[in-house]
Amino acid sequence: MGVTQHLGLSPRWLDHIPTGGASGVMALRRAARAVQCGDAEVVACVAADTNHVDSFRQTLGAFSDFARDASYPYGAGGPNSMFAFITAHYMRTYGAQREDFGRIAVAQRSNALHNPGALLRKPLTLDDYMAARPISDPIHLFDCVMPCAGAEAFLVMAPERARGLGLPHVLLNGTTGIAVGMATDIPPHNVREVTAACIRLLDSPDATVDDLCEHIKGPDFPTHAEIVTPRKDIRQMYETGRGSLRMRARWIRENGEIVVTDLPHQVSGARVLEQIAQQMQTKKLPMVADLRDESDHENPTRLVIVPRSNRVDLDGLMAHLFASTDLEKTYRVNINVIGNDGRPGVKGLQEVLTEWLAFRRVTVTRRLQHRLDKVLARLHLLEGLLIAYLNIDEVIEIIRTEDKPKAELMARFGLSAEQAEAILELKLRHLAKLEEMKIRGEQDELSAERDELQAILGSEDRLRELIKAELQADAETFGDDRRSPIVEREEARAFSELDLVSNDPVTVVLSEKGWVRAAKGHDIEPEGLSYKAGDRFALAARGRNNQQAIFLDSTGRAYSLMAHSLPSARGQGEPLTGRINPPSGASFSGLLMGDPARKTLLVTDGGYGFVTSLNDMISKNRNGKAVVSVPKGARIMPPVSVPATDKTLYLGAVSNEGRMLVFPLSELPELAKGKGNKIISIPSARVQSREEYVVAVAVFAEDDQLEIRAGKRKMGLQFSDLEHYLGERGRRGHKLPRGLQRVDAIEVIPSAPRATEEESAESE
Repeated sequence: MGVTQHLGLSPRWLDHIPTGGASGVMALRRAARAVQCGDAEVVACVAADTNHVDSFRQTLGAFSDFARDASYPYGAGGPNSMFAFITAHYMRTYGAQREDFGRIAVAQRSNALHNPGALLRKPLTLDDYMAARPISDPIHLFDCVMPCAGAEAFLVMAPERARGLGLPHVLLNGTTGIAVGMATDIPPHNVREVTAACIRLLDSPDATVDDLCEHIKGPDFPTHAEIVTPRKDIRQMYETGRGSLRMRARWIRENGEIVVTDLPHQVSGARVLEQIAQQMQTKKLPMVADLRDESDHENPTRLVIVPRSNRVDLDGLMAHLFASTDLEKTYRVNINVIGNDGRPGVKGLQEVLTEWLAFRRVTVTRRLQHRLDKVLARLHLLEGLLIAYLNIDEVIEIIRTEDKPKAELMARFGLSAEQAEAILELKLRHLAKLEEMKIRGEQDELSAERDELQAILGSEDRLRELIKAELQADAETFGDDRRSPIVEREEARAFSELDLVSNDPVTVVLSEKGWVRAAKGHDIEPEGLSYKAGDRFALAARGRNNQQAIFLDSTGRAYSLMAHSLPSARGQGEPLTGRINPPSGASFSGLLMGDPARKTLLVTDGGYGFVTSLNDMISKNRNGKAVVSVPKGARIMPPVSVPATDKTLYLGAVSNEGRMLVFPLSELPELAKGKGNKIISIPSARVQSREEYVVAVAVFAEDDQLEIRAGKRKMGLQFSDLEHYLGERGRRGHKLPRGLQRVDAIEVIPSAPRATEEESAESE
């Protein structure tokens, strides 16, 4: 594993290393290959190469410059601090100047500026590392490692329990990376929550993910933006080790303006403003008037979005911005880590913490055992020194007279080689009587420490309590409150094309030869518009600029076009066939506009029909969609609007022979497409020969009035006058009075209340 992989450095770092620093980089590479995790988890490696101190200094300088200029992404306690420890030990051991150490401080300070949300708020300083272990201590806590055949072996060491490093940083700091065939994306977490989960797992090894989620609510990023991922998805993420997270910026209303105060993790405010400005330039945000970046040292994030008027729906606008900009960002989660078995794998929360606690037991055990070995070794030496003080004259005599005093001391007093060597290394000043008292005092202290260490190493319960106490101490020192709140929010939705179009009233006009246009307002007279020579008015519909205009042709197919996309009525329009593809020879029989939920009656003059909604007639296809199945010999009649009312509605149908039938409209089915049901009985043979067919239909309520027109004659009928024509659906109906049997049209004169309702609905 290369140094960039082990230390978490970007590959760009090596590009900033001067030529003279290559040897230092190689030393780090060789050291990194020798890494075995110890107490600090991020283990410091030392490559004993005294010939490359100058190159190493150049390497260090390049690293500190890069950290300052390139926003080195790790917080205090991460790889930056690890680099500091490696360098400090290397330079202190093999010679370095104090100014070299200062470069480390520069790198760490710049790191803190670029990443103020580092989970460890108190950086591990150079002095902490220097004081972690006396230089005189042997660095043999771990075994020597031979990285490859023919290479020199390296020693791997870890300091005594350094501050804050006895925590599962794989979850706390988070990480991301990619390798051949695999990748990892682990979000950061809260120190207190993770520590509480570790303690829960120590006390209850069988704890489930649900139990751990009582403590770990979710990832905790170094920003106050909201995590809007549902809790069940977070729980599933911790169960499987895979998933995704969504973070959403926080904003407030201030004097009618939108002020964004917190951005998602690793999101640039400048980038967000650029994305919004781009939408404004492309006319996708007509409701935004201005943007301002008012961020400063007191308000690190303050982005102001100024709406065009106080009628703008700010919640809807922010929902669009969340869906279309980095104000809401999705983070992939893939907890792919190397386990205790040395193999990578995707692990859930319970598995990660269980393996870390197992590793922690081994780490603490090795640390205690290492300390116990040193205590026992020191006690052994003290026993020899005490023997020397008790027989000081004889010892001095042996040293003065014997050619090989070490062997003679070992034979005379039964000393070991180490004890004899320690006696021979004694300075004269240490022969004072006071030194004997110091030795006995040190013996007592070390004996007590030995007993304590042996008791802990011999008891699983005491070892577990020590691990728990260390976790609690680190959580107390470095823990803080959660920064990223987990909240439930509605899913963000970007504006559709309709949302960006005004809802001004329009009137769509279609001529007999198929030329279409749209006029602003509802107060125009379509017949009074200018038409091409030989052409004239055919159909018109009133609606809104953001609604669909639906065209129904003579074959029963429906086509839809957005009203705002139609040409203006200032001209003579354009051919409708340029936008849709009706069958050859087809003409247009109906034109509809309105709310998609609005009901309409579709009828063929063969006596069949059904009720449908405008939404069922909308089609995005140029070829339209088949809605009405036209019987042989029959023709489609103009659609009839069904009033939106709670009152009982009736359908009146009149044939060309003067027969009229009235029945409740509820007896007709509501279909999306088809032939429909029989309205009035007309023999199919007579329809095909065009001897008999329906000439007029109307939908009305009991308090409405029907006006039947036959040539120049007309007759108004109240509902009480229609009792003779009431019957079951599909009957032949009854003859109208003489003089009114050649019906041209039926007009419904609504009652005053319903007329008012229809006018208000049309204005909306």
